[in-house]
Amino acid sequence: MFSFLTKKYAYAVCYCVCVLLSIGPAFAGDPIYPAMLIPDSLKKHAHAVTRKEEITVKINDPGDVRVTKHYVVTILDAEGEKFARFVDSYDKLKEIRSVKGTLYDALGLPVKKLKQSDIQDLSGAGADLMSDDRIKHHLFFHNLYPHTVEYEVEIRYNHSFYLPEWQPQSEESKAVEQSKLTVITPKDYVLRYKTLNYKGEPVQGNDGSDRSYTWEVKNLPAVPDEPLSPHWDTRATAVLLAPASFEMAQYKGTMNTWEEFGKFTYVLNQGRDVLPDNMKQTVHQLTDGLTREQKITKLYEYLQQHTRYISVQLGIGGWQTFDATYVASKGYGDCKALSNYMCAMLKEAGVKASCVLVYAGEDRSDVTLADFPSQRFNHMIVCAPGEKDTTWLECTNSTVAMGYMGEFTGNRAVLIIDEKGGQLVRTPAYSMEQNVQIRNVVAKVEESGEMTVKVNSRYSALQTDGLHGALNSLTKEKLMEGLKQVGFFPSYEVKSYDWKETKSVLPYIDEQIEITARNYATITGKRMFIEPNLMNKTSRRLSVDSVRIADIYLSHSYRDIDTVTITIPEGYTPEAIPPATALQSPFGVYSSKVTIAGNVITYTRSIDHKGGTYPASSYGELAKFYNSMYKADRSRIVLVKK
Repeated sequence: MFSFLTKKYAYAVCYCVCVLLSIGPAFAGDPIYPAMLIPDSLKKHAHAVTRKEEITVKINDPGDVRVTKHYVVTILDAEGEKFARFVDSYDKLKEIRSVKGTLYDALGLPVKKLKQSDIQDLSGAGADLMSDDRIKHHLFFHNLYPHTVEYEVEIRYNHSFYLPEWQPQSEESKAVEQSKLTVITPKDYVLRYKTLNYKGEPVQGNDGSDRSYTWEVKNLPAVPDEPLSPHWDTRATAVLLAPASFEMAQYKGTMNTWEEFGKFTYVLNQGRDVLPDNMKQTVHQLTDGLTREQKITKLYEYLQQHTRYISVQLGIGGWQTFDATYVASKGYGDCKALSNYMCAMLKEAGVKASCVLVYAGEDRSDVTLADFPSQRFNHMIVCAPGEKDTTWLECTNSTVAMGYMGEFTGNRAVLIIDEKGGQLVRTPAYSMEQNVQIRNVVAKVEESGEMTVKVNSRYSALQTDGLHGALNSLTKEKLMEGLKQVGFFPSYEVKSYDWKETKSVLPYIDEQIEITARNYATITGKRMFIEPNLMNKTSRRLSVDSVRIADIYLSHSYRDIDTVTITIPEGYTPEAIPPATALQSPFGVYSSKVTIAGNVITYTRSIDHKGGTYPASSYGELAKFYNSMYKADRSRIVLVKK
């Protein structure tokens, strides 16, 4: 016993000495970061902790911006490893001038210094055909936790069209001990900024001919990853920066208003919508004598059939389009080039159309801020305004219906570009009455419990998005393989699958499936147990005992209507039938009902699900609504044989 305690005591003394030795140099100014000094409050829910971050943006003039980043991150576990890497892109508009890095162990002792030969320099082309974009990447590949990484980076932008943004807490699972942004400008420079979830104003200072702005946060805890939360960017602390006037290559512009921003974009691409003579002839052959709507349809179909999306990013190609002649001769282009080409064809046909800047992506409808004109776009589409309505065109997708935006570009602020400048408008939003799934199921159960099922479904608007992608990218064989993995029933075989897609401003898909489900009905003695909801069960259950922090975000509204008819073997009578369920909540209305006439079971189910953002305080009611649906969807009928 004495020997054991002595060893433990000796170990403790040794450990303390090591810690003291490691901490000691810190008082002499060495950058040592012991993980043991992280407060417990910052470790909760965290996979990594930013110990220190200092970002300085120095705007020397509209064509010269210098950025320095110094950050230290402690990685607590393997899931936090994504925060341990250095990765940044560069091109002809941006230069990564230097990168330094150090790896520290749990005690804060240096383990390894970054060697320049360890930095990977990779092509950033991705799916692009040609690109100047490149990526510098480094990772220490250290799997002993916790450990700490430190990076110091110097960057130069030879423009000020867009400026870095500061988001000290990049994800929910990352805590922040300290982070600071400092922007230094000439005194006569007009800096525009917008803060998100930041209290107070920046600390301003004057130093000779310069003015500085400083924002700082301390002790931001990680937060739990909660289901159905708004996108993190809407909840995180951030500072967005934008110039009043700027330069990019030989171009100059201003962006105090959306009109000014659009004017610059228009000038940047002016004169690039001229078609070659052979294409002018083709346009007239296709459209002469047609109505406006028919012209748009004909030319959009031509675009989809004769071009393909391939990104080409050379020089300032990320912002300036390749001209219409390029697309006509090559048969491909990026979103700007294809949109510009579509506008050029419509112009030749006498139809007014404009290119439109948009931030595309599912659940990213909140990125463009109406009150802060700035470069926050990643995609371009086309709109053709008419006397009664506007036709929207996605020019990079060869299969999407004309006029349909879907979740990728629908229901968000976009910037229409024309000779007058920029105008901020919204793309179409799709309502509950438009996002509909109607399904009719006819099934027959045999004495053995095996069931044959015929399913006819119609999906419309947003309810077609996922299915449309699969139908237009997979072979019939791959579709059948995928259907076998969906998990309709515990054991089943897909006998046939067919569909018809109708393309329109509100597209819809009709789908037919035939399935044989083995042992679907459970038979015990004289009793047969059946779940009448065959195809549309709520999959989500929510915990009701947690304290909700984030608001609730339900991305869109939709309506499902299911009717199921099941023929059971002769001689069975109902012993127990689930009661009818009717649920009403701020999030929607749900109902289900079972009736039995002779040997035919009829099950009906409907849900009107409301999208939107709701306060965190209503999470308990949401959990009750979802969990009640989950239970009702799995209710069983008990039949007994006479």
